[in-house]
Parts: sequence; structure tokens; C-alpha cells
Amino acid sequence: MLDIKTKSFSELTTRELYDLLQLRSEVFVVEQNCVYQDIDGKDQNALHVLGYKEGILVAYTRIFKPGDYFEDASIGRVVVAKDQRKYKYGYHIMEASIQAVNQHFNLSKIKISAQVYLKTFYNNLGFNEVGEEYLEDDIPHIVMIKA
Repeated sequence: MLDIKTKSFSELTTRELYDLLQLRSEVFVVEQNCVYQDIDGKDQNALHVLGYKEGILVAYTRIFKPGDYFEDASIGRVVVAKDQRKYKYGYHIMEASIQAVNQHFNLSKIKISAQVYLKTFYNNLGFNEVGEEYLEDDIPHIVMIKA
């Protein structure tokens, strides 16, 4: 079970910010071999959902209210440390993120830009594909909506 914290950008400690940027870089840049601008100027508008195991950040997402990223509320930068995925923490951090969208924005409709290989994972959380696949940073993605 993860210890979940949800914080605005201004509430993050320097250590928490460092840890979440390190985890995102470890997975999205190094593991996925994708050179892209992770620090995109959007973190300041996001709520950050941090999942800790024994005091170590192992899972993370950022959530946005409608209009800050997409027209609808959204969840992005979904990441779990590679050595922790076998524990299904992806489901735990996403369930916490869905709950945070409901709690902080009083909304249930959520839009995501999902990596195509994770469609089934997101389907299991109630998201459905919308439209055609597209490339984002040379990785196949698809829009998915949870109503």
C-alpha cells in the first residue's frame, strides 16, 4: 500500500520536487529513451499526486483542472518506478488521482493522453479510447476519456 500525498506546486518541498523530477526523468527520458522537454512550465498549475513506499517516491501523477491542460480535467505524467511495477502501484496512484480530481475539482470526467501500450490498463480504470492514435515524442498515444 502506498502513502499518498497530494500537493500544489507551491506546497512541494525542494526534496519532493527533486524526487518527482528524478522519477519522471528516470522513466520517461532514460528508460523510454525519449529526449523531450519534461519540465514544460505546466507543473506550477498542477496538483501533484505522490505515492510513497517506506518513505521513497515510487509512483507519481500530476492532475489539472479543466482548461489548464485540456478542456476537461486531466491526469498526466503517470509513472511508477520500474522495480515497483510488479506491485500494481499504477492502479493505486491512478485511483488516488481520479479521487483527487473528484475531490479537488468536483468533477468525474477526465481526459488523458495515454501511451497506446497501456490502453488495457486505462480501460480497467474506466477510461475509453477516443479518436485515432497519434505520435507524441515519437511514442504512439491515444486520447482516452473517463466519464
